[in-house]
Amino acid sequence: MRLLDKLFGKKRAELTPDLVSEIRRSFEESAADEEHFPSTIDPRIYHVKLIVDTFGDLSNKRALDLGCGKGRFARILKEHNPAAQIVAMDLAVAMLGYADRNLDRVAASMLDLPFASSSFDAAYATESLEHAVDIERAVGEMCRVVKPGGRIVVIDKNAAHWGRLKTPQWERWFGAGELKGLLARHCRQVDCRPVSYWEDVEPDGLFLAWTAVK
Repeated sequence: MRLLDKLFGKKRAELTPDLVSEIRRSFEESAADEEHFPSTIDPRIYHVKLIVDTFGDLSNKRALDLGCGKGRFARILKEHNPAAQIVAMDLAVAMLGYADRNLDRVAASMLDLPFASSSFDAAYATESLEHAVDIERAVGEMCRVVKPGGRIVVIDKNAAHWGRLKTPQWERWFGAGELKGLLARHCRQVDCRPVSYWEDVEPDGLFLAWTAVK
């Protein structure tokens, strides 16, 4: 087994048109599963608070949720920033059907964002980058659309804990250094730390949060 395969716990999937179709179909069908793909989230969960606190006041600014699912994080960000434009983007049209109507809903791939360079003040991806397959390209696209000085947040699972959860064959988890390196190609400041669902609960290592300033 190659070193990279050992690091990520399995052989890396190759991005093909068939795989792209499979991923899209999977999430279109999963939109009906409210148990595993809920349309709401408790605003007290630290993943939510981290994004809100990192971005600060977004009044009259633009923020992008990449792989928003049903827009549950975007909904709360909009509630905190009613004067902001929050763009909720997902590959699956069925997922976007659950997103609030006061969000700008866009169906697109993380690998080919339909936005101009430097057109957002902030961007984030919560447990969505793990489905992008071509992670380097997805990170590059996320950073491309953020303005210099803009903030980026990625929350995803830690490769060191691979195997704790059942995953589709294309999914990838990340080590802290891997994403720090990819973000550092485009950003002047990058940090990473373990996070828990709840602020007062010690992180168990499953989730990592990367924050960056372009």
